[in-house]
Amino acid sequence: MRKHLLLTAGIIAALLLARNIWVMLTQLPDEAFQGAIFRIIFFHVPAAFTCFLCFLASLIAGLAYLKTRSLNIDAFSVSVIEVGLAFGAVNLITGMIWARIIWGIWWTWDWRLTSMLICWLLYAGYLVLRRAIEEPTERAKMSAVMSILNFSVVPFVFFSIKWFRTQHPQPVLFGDGKMDSGYRAMLYGNWVPLLLVAAILISIRYVQEKQQREIDALRREAHMI
Repeated sequence: MRKHLLLTAGIIAALLLARNIWVMLTQLPDEAFQGAIFRIIFFHVPAAFTCFLCFLASLIAGLAYLKTRSLNIDAFSVSVIEVGLAFGAVNLITGMIWARIIWGIWWTWDWRLTSMLICWLLYAGYLVLRRAIEEPTERAKMSAVMSILNFSVVPFVFFSIKWFRTQHPQPVLFGDGKMDSGYRAMLYGNWVPLLLVAAILISIRYVQEKQQREIDALRREAHMI
């Protein structure tokens, strides 16, 4: 049943992505000032949204673990953070490509770019911490605390584009920026398949994490014999 649900979700996500890309390329006009490269926003911004949503889920999971001490919640937390990091990488890479076309450089220490990179590195550090702690319950506890602390950076990243007016474009989703209704509809419309992809990846990683935990438990029992 689970495999069928994942397969169905995957097919829906693929069809939606194919349809959205076709609309982007054939029905939406080039942006007046940035041209065709502006279409990268339909992946750049939804990837950031998906990343932040994963990190929010890890915050909730971290709080839930400290209350329940359930290792299944810990498995879910690491799964959503790994997927969040993947989408965060998509956001950073597409942002670099966009910057190269518009600004002529791959990277600049703009507030939004720098804060997103710091956020990504902090959550990557979460994975490093997990590898450094052998005992499962201690690892889960320290990981939960770190996931809670790390989330304090996420609101700063989200609002930095509004708070600090530097090289990054004006915000188009809130605040002073403006966006054509067709562009806006596609922006949110393309978030749907990305959310489906994220849910599929989280589900797969969650099962893998639980299986790895069972293998580790069997290995420890074998060493005790």
